[in-house]
Amino acid sequence: MFFYDEVLRGLAEARVDYVVVGGTAVILQGVPRTTSDLDIVPALESDNLLRLVRVLDELGYRARAPVDPAGLADPAARRAWFEEKGMLAFSFWHPDRPLDAVDVLYAGRLQYAELVAGARVLEVAGLSLLVASPRDLIEMKRGTGRAQDEFDINALERLIDAQGG
Repeated sequence: MFFYDEVLRGLAEARVDYVVVGGTAVILQGVPRTTSDLDIVPALESDNLLRLVRVLDELGYRARAPVDPAGLADPAARRAWFEEKGMLAFSFWHPDRPLDAVDVLYAGRLQYAELVAGARVLEVAGLSLLVASPRDLIEMKRGTGRAQDEFDINALERLIDAQGG
């Protein structure tokens, strides 16, 4: 599969609820491109987030920011990170493979409930993944000012047109 196969399997085994977004979702929707990380939007229930953090810890991933990743499970901590530091995501990286990164988005335009409503279930390497819809990916990427996001928006719009709307 791809470099974060172990992460997706670990999340599935721990029954973590999340939707794949970002570049990985764009790729899984059929757009040819590359990405260097895995972006997910999890359900924000504390037990779900603690399972997510445990899986990443057991796989050797570490928080990029100098804070305890268990704080993800605390709504007050997430709110403070967003309000005081502008953090929209919590990033994890693997010390033995520094390019392997998992970004947990918790304060974006679309949250888990909105994303899951339009998500597609895609079978990838024996896993059933909830992947954000092309329309939701466009919404998440619109207005960021990043060239890659503009490329993705154009490619996703062409994909939607090719699929008949």
